Amino acid sequence: MQFEPLLIIELATLGLCTGFLAGLLGIGGGMVMVPFMTIILTNRGVAPELIIKMAIATSMATIVFTSISSVRAHHKRGAVRWDLVKKLTPGIVLGGMIASMGVFALLKGSSLAVFFALFVGFSATQMFLDKKPPPSREIPGSLGLLGAGSVIGFLSGLVGAGGGFISVPFMTWVNVSIHNAVATSAALGFPIALASATGYILSGLTLEHLPPYSLGYIWLPGLLVIASCSVLTAPLGAKAAHKLPVKRLKRVFASILYLLAAYMLYKGWLTS
Repeated sequence: MQFEPLLIIELATLGLCTGFLAGLLGIGGGMVMVPFMTIILTNRGVAPELIIKMAIATSMATIVFTSISSVRAHHKRGAVRWDLVKKLTPGIVLGGMIASMGVFALLKGSSLAVFFALFVGFSATQMFLDKKPPPSREIPGSLGLLGAGSVIGFLSGLVGAGGGFISVPFMTWVNVSIHNAVATSAALGFPIALASATGYILSGLTLEHLPPYSLGYIWLPGLLVIASCSVLTAPLGAKAAHKLPVKRLKRVFASILYLLAAYMLYKGWLTS
């Protein structure tokens, strides 16, 4: 695989867009990044059985850097609920490692593509519905947050997302304000991505037929370019999140997600 100028432009554009979305919606960018990384890797001759897995792993690895840039901007505005971050993180690390080191390596790429598509479709529907929780609903205790964190980490590790599509709905469901939920989700993206990326590396070290410059399932050129660009726009997205009608933007974004989900279903069908 040649690292030609066109490839750099494609990866840089993807990084700029997903970085902004990560800051704006607290999603880590993985929902958008994985389908486009799948296209990029497909067009460059990566083995079909590796394409989906490498797209997911590389996308997740970039979130390590995007989340740091995004959370700094949210923290300056005092929007991050660090008490929730502290209690959710142990479960997130556990769930992310189980998914990335165990289940991820065992599943076929086509199965992951279908699961990803269904997950994105569900997330998009949740964004459209925007249901309000009863005012009496409260944040669960430490054990409940440990369980919630494990589910967030596990699902994120399977689909290469920063967890925002699970953690933001969960936090708003327990009456955390939307701006606090988005900011806290950005902070949670770091442990999610770090735990999962470590698992992707360890579970993929012995694989054959990986493209050049790969570290396990992670494709390093994609990680380098996307991460370098996404950290530039993540703070801009975080700033915009406090000024723009985020709920309306989420519904527009959900429409795009349905199209991406349809593509991943098609890709899963082709590789099955």
